[in-house]
Amino acid sequence: MDVIAMNRCARPVAIVAALLIPWGAASAQDRWDWIVAPYVWAVDISTDLETPPPASAVITRRLNFGDVVDKLDGAFQMHAEGQGEHFGLFADFTYLGLSQDATRRFFQAESDLDTRLFEAAAVWSPGGQRFTGGEVFGGLRYLDLDIASTITPSGPLGVPQFRVDLDESFSDFMLGARYTWAFGGRWGLTLRGDGSWGDTDGTWNASIVANYRMKSGAWYFGYRYLDVDAEARGTSTDLVVKGPAVGYGFAF
Repeated sequence: MDVIAMNRCARPVAIVAALLIPWGAASAQDRWDWIVAPYVWAVDISTDLETPPPASAVITRRLNFGDVVDKLDGAFQMHAEGQGEHFGLFADFTYLGLSQDATRRFFQAESDLDTRLFEAAAVWSPGGQRFTGGEVFGGLRYLDLDIASTITPSGPLGVPQFRVDLDESFSDFMLGARYTWAFGGRWGLTLRGDGSWGDTDGTWNASIVANYRMKSGAWYFGYRYLDVDAEARGTSTDLVVKGPAVGYGFAF
């Protein structure tokens, strides 16, 4: 990740830290359990860009996991979470950098996509057992989206080349819930759903994750779906990221 990307993420991280650290300090008398989990998200990505007049067009890009691996410029994904008796905190960071050149019947396209997604939330768990049962959470979802696409028409029509640039940051308030079942001694299953609103026109996230506990942590296997609908400078964007995920959480 470059310096600009780090600087863009620094402000929302600092805001969330300022809000959540006092809460964690107030609960310091309780011993918290922590999990830090790097993971791999085998994503399928689709983007629909609708540009304003006069170059009004819908530019659609869809990449499956094989395309993403072939076009990947960089990736980093991490989840961290701590829980006390009834309250907890979690943070999740994802970075994807992709590039693609495509040739179609009537045009050629060169596209770059850089996405930085940061989520942080406070968790309330009414049950007495940590990381188990029903929970609700609220916090911040921050998305930094940089899409550049150059379209070069082909054929005898003489349509000029045009370029679409979208480089914007979006901050939303996130609200959601999840439920974790524990069974078979070592197994667990978590369903999560949430939405966020603010700078975007609405962002929706859903996941199902199974975990298998080990001595030093747990393996996680699941599927995640994320849909972002945003608009900036007259360009509408519908970004869908979905696919299976696997990771290992280190417990301490």
